[in-house]
Amino acid sequence: MRQEYEQASDMIAMLWQQGEVLDALPPELKPATRVDGYVIQSGLERYSSAPRYGWKIAATSVAGQRHIGVDGPLAGRLFAERIYRDGAVVSIAGNRMRVAEPEFAFRFGQDLPPRDEPYTVDEVMNAVANLHLTLELPDSRFADFASVGGPALIADNACAHDLVVGPPVPADWRAMTLAAHRVTASVAGKFDREGGGGNVLGDPCEALLWLANELSALGIGLRRDELVTTGACVQPLEIVEGDRIAADFGVLGQIGVTIAG
Repeated sequence: MRQEYEQASDMIAMLWQQGEVLDALPPELKPATRVDGYVIQSGLERYSSAPRYGWKIAATSVAGQRHIGVDGPLAGRLFAERIYRDGAVVSIAGNRMRVAEPEFAFRFGQDLPPRDEPYTVDEVMNAVANLHLTLELPDSRFADFASVGGPALIADNACAHDLVVGPPVPADWRAMTLAAHRVTASVAGKFDREGGGGNVLGDPCEALLWLANELSALGIGLRRDELVTTGACVQPLEIVEGDRIAADFGVLGQIGVTIAG
């Protein structure tokens, strides 16, 4: 890794550890391209005490893209230290985004190595072992995350932060059309919202395909047991301390989280 990339990774990791933000990376450390951003992001793995847990896809819906000021999806790494079980109590102290996002996630049952030829959706889905329901609580180390641009947000791990993960879905989800599947979500006593799989690049399976090929082009493979969460299927839910968030995926199940008061 080039020295300036390593310095940028160290700076971002330090900001996360200290709960601080900055307006932008110094000009000499700022990524010029998406590839530069991914190289910087890769350096964040040095700060995790466990193997990479998986990947997230940010900005797979129009609402999500508007929220962070980009025009297409971004990939980020998931770290085991930031994973919570369904029903957990999670603090958002220091979290400036303050939203929760219901998402479909897939856990891989076999490796999907990088290659020159793009993967097909059938190849990617055949490598999947299980479907999970998740609630993401994203955040960023940039003071104005909607204005810094895609390469910088990629360097900042595509706004990955806390993720609540449910158990494997027992229903026969492969027999369903996830693109048409309806999802409702609520912040108890405040509001309810509706969405569905169609908000995730048109189909969560297509979003997963996008990630596999995005990583493959970077020379990165997906590993067995890694989880990939595919992006918000409901407009991000505004949250504050003490809120109780629930997402209902119908026959696929429910998932919830309480924000610490």
